[in-house]
Amino acid sequence: MKVLHTSDWHLGQQFYEHNRCQEHQVFFSWLIDTLVTQQIDLLLVAGDIYHTATPPASSENQLYQFIKDAKKQCPALQIVLIAGNHDSANRIMAAQPLLAQFDTQVVGRFDANSPADVVLRLNSNSVTAHIVAMPFLRASDVSSLSHTENGHDYAQGIAKAYQLSIDHALIDKPATTPLIVMGHLHAKGGDISSDSERNLIIGGEESVTANVFSNHADYVALGHLHKAQIVAKSETIRYSGTPMPMSFSERNYKHQVCVAEFTTTTDDTIAVTVNPLYIPRPTEVILLPEGECVPLEQLCQQLSSLDLSQYSQAPYLRVKLSAGDTDTTFREQIEKALENKEVRFCGIERVRQHNKEQRLTVFEDLSQVEMLNPQMLLEQAFANNKDMAGQAVPDELKTLLNDVISELAEQEQL
Repeated sequence: MKVLHTSDWHLGQQFYEHNRCQEHQVFFSWLIDTLVTQQIDLLLVAGDIYHTATPPASSENQLYQFIKDAKKQCPALQIVLIAGNHDSANRIMAAQPLLAQFDTQVVGRFDANSPADVVLRLNSNSVTAHIVAMPFLRASDVSSLSHTENGHDYAQGIAKAYQLSIDHALIDKPATTPLIVMGHLHAKGGDISSDSERNLIIGGEESVTANVFSNHADYVALGHLHKAQIVAKSETIRYSGTPMPMSFSERNYKHQVCVAEFTTTTDDTIAVTVNPLYIPRPTEVILLPEGECVPLEQLCQQLSSLDLSQYSQAPYLRVKLSAGDTDTTFREQIEKALENKEVRFCGIERVRQHNKEQRLTVFEDLSQVEMLNPQMLLEQAFANNKDMAGQAVPDELKTLLNDVISELAEQEQL
């Protein structure tokens, strides 16, 4: 059996006000070709299918058309999708009756009173597997599992949710049937993208150890972290990452999908081999200058000499400029340097250098603010306030902000 693991598609994302529908379509075409050439039996999508809980109709249509096209090319293909923190569980579950006609199963929410609901038992001519399809777990999903002497422990709630679900998956699992565990969370030690991934819980309390997936899992397919990586030094516990850069901090990522092949050995044990397949990037992402800020004149020289002949599609371009550069005509000079250059301009990032150890960004556009997590914004508010500069954000304030975010996230699901 061959399984393809992908995640974090973020359909409907506006990249600095630029529509990415065409980029996603190029990815889907590549993905369908890969499903065919690799003879994939099972496709796993580990959350954040959409970029927002209320995606545009065009993005929903794009997903459904992909599933239809994939099944046309691969009639025996099985598909499993789980909700991520960007997704609305109710919204993606609404399409379940329709998607079931295309051998596609969607799991949007975990119920602590019915953990068996996230356990899928697939048994077709090409796929035999038990799957714990665990969606993103909000604090309210595991509140009854997270009680401790010191109050609620979100990580403990997650661990118990996985334990209960895996126990159900093992009840009738034959020894030669693979157990695949899916999740959308932040595993401890995972490398997080600096400006496009939301901290799920302020302060990092949401991160969990790889132990929660148990030693019974033959493969763990994770989503949420945008950088493809292994967890706990295990080749079979992986983040597949995003199919394309979601921010400029991800411009050097090697975006990929993971192909896991399961075989049964002569002693009836399951062997798993995992290979990454690298995704072609249709639209390049460029940040200038690459290193520290340079004077405006030098920046304009870099822009003027920028060679775009190697790109088949106009690349995304964002520039950095020191906030200490006081030339009031900087916008006009940058625009002049970019005359007749086919780029998708993504604004100017003004950087304030306080000292060698500390660098703060001064925002020139609201799209950059949207991608930051609330904790970073709170810290920057403290740093930029003359009465609070240099002070650490009080834990009580962090907790209050966390409570507000959790409440808003719950309302978003209604």
